[in-house]
Amino acid sequence: MDSLLSGSPSRAVYVVAFGLAAVACFVSLRRARRIDDADTRRGLEWVLLLSGGWAAAHVVYLLAPSTRLSLAAYLVGLTVGFAAVGAWLYFCSAYTGRSLHEDATYRRAAIAVFVFVVGLKLTNPIHGLYFTATPTPTPFPHLAVEHSVLHWVSMGLAYALSAVGFFMLFELFTQVGHDTRPLAVLVGLTGLPLVFDIVGTASPRFIDMTYEPIGVALFAVGTLFLFFERFQTVRLAGNVDSPVVFLDEDDEIRDSNAPAHQLFPNLDDAVGEPLEEALPAVADRLASGETLLELSRDGESRYYMVATNPFTFGNTRVGRVLLFTDVTQTERYRREIERQNERLGRFASVVSHDLRNPLSVAYGRVELEQEARATESENLTAAADALDRMGRLIEDVLTLARAGDDIDDRQPVSLSSIAERAWETVDDDGELRIESDATCEADPDRLQQALENLFRNSVEHAGPDVVVTVGSLDDGTGFYVEDDGPGIAPDLREQAFEWGVSGKGGSGLGLAIVETIVEGHGWEITVKESADGGARFEVTGVRS
Repeated sequence: MDSLLSGSPSRAVYVVAFGLAAVACFVSLRRARRIDDADTRRGLEWVLLLSGGWAAAHVVYLLAPSTRLSLAAYLVGLTVGFAAVGAWLYFCSAYTGRSLHEDATYRRAAIAVFVFVVGLKLTNPIHGLYFTATPTPTPFPHLAVEHSVLHWVSMGLAYALSAVGFFMLFELFTQVGHDTRPLAVLVGLTGLPLVFDIVGTASPRFIDMTYEPIGVALFAVGTLFLFFERFQTVRLAGNVDSPVVFLDEDDEIRDSNAPAHQLFPNLDDAVGEPLEEALPAVADRLASGETLLELSRDGESRYYMVATNPFTFGNTRVGRVLLFTDVTQTERYRREIERQNERLGRFASVVSHDLRNPLSVAYGRVELEQEARATESENLTAAADALDRMGRLIEDVLTLARAGDDIDDRQPVSLSSIAERAWETVDDDGELRIESDATCEADPDRLQQALENLFRNSVEHAGPDVVVTVGSLDDGTGFYVEDDGPGIAPDLREQAFEWGVSGKGGSGLGLAIVETIVEGHGWEITVKESADGGARFEVTGVRS
């Protein structure tokens, strides 16, 4: 080989160029394995492997000691080279977040085209429409290949398919607002060998052969090493429509996508600036451990949830990613609920302090008047009952206001124990039956309130001799409370938990309080009919 190369420096230039392209591709395979996304990694690995094999086949073609071996190497290169187009499209589809590479129809079509084109290449000795090969001494002894019409048709198809991949990349870069100039440079390097292909057919100074392996290798290796700095950030930003900002290990602005530039216009010139200088409000939020960011846009406040995640390349952390999710509607709703709860709390305070005192005075005067009379007054008895009902209504309103608070004090409690304590507060001659016990995570005081209201509801509707049964559901998802009373009509069950709905003169808040407490625990309650025709309340979603 040394004698061959020493007598022909031009051959050495070709061998070195294609050899370096092959080595660069094969060596880069190890770095490609560090790419996190499996499909993107697989696509780029195959592009590198096939490009390197294509370039290596050209080296064998140039150095082969026989015409037959040289021709075989050239055919292998043509086959592997066309396969690289498929790997390239696979990579572009995966990298840009598309699913074309997973579509069975596209895969079958790609295989069919590949088999057809490769068949034309391998049967060239029969039809001679792809190329002709003739030994020639210039510019150095080699097997000269003169390409025919099918070669140029195949070449046009390959470049057309490659252009589809380039379009995917340019579209993604444009979508995220990223600088496309580095990508354009790589595309130019990929297309540069086509010039040598054309010149090789017209000038004896160049070998008439395919020079694409060098361009493809340049793009593949360039893509891989740019992946660390640019392609990784573009791929991540292209997968989301929300604003994304990339920081390096020193918390300096490294990159950002188009939505981030719209949200923070000063990001246009912020690359390399510390986060606290470029986006001070964001830096303050992160430093305080808060994740909600309030920004004024077009005269109104908008709210964004800031999520931060490590930005890695393989197993190496190279910075972090800030993702801004617009939660304006949710936050406005939450704040409105807070305002309503605050108003409800103030109302409950008024009820508690401003109504209880005059109510106590009125009740006391009625009692004094009853004691002063020798006979019982029907009017005073009715007034006392009304005052009692007003007192219960006040207590229910206060309970409802308190039941709307978050329930945090949870502990394992016995359903039977809580039910028995709740039953003791119900003044009646009924019977409580515990069919089965269960342990659940609950606030014991709130759960007791809910059971008390359910028991009172049964007493009010079924009478003082009601039989109330408590037990766990057969599927273990919760518990039930049922009675043997008249039940609730099916068309009224959906309204049972509404405020002010009462069948027999109650406050109309008892079951509303029950629902509030149940939902505060994250459970659900439904009304059904018991086996005795009474009301059956089932509470589901209970954690044991």
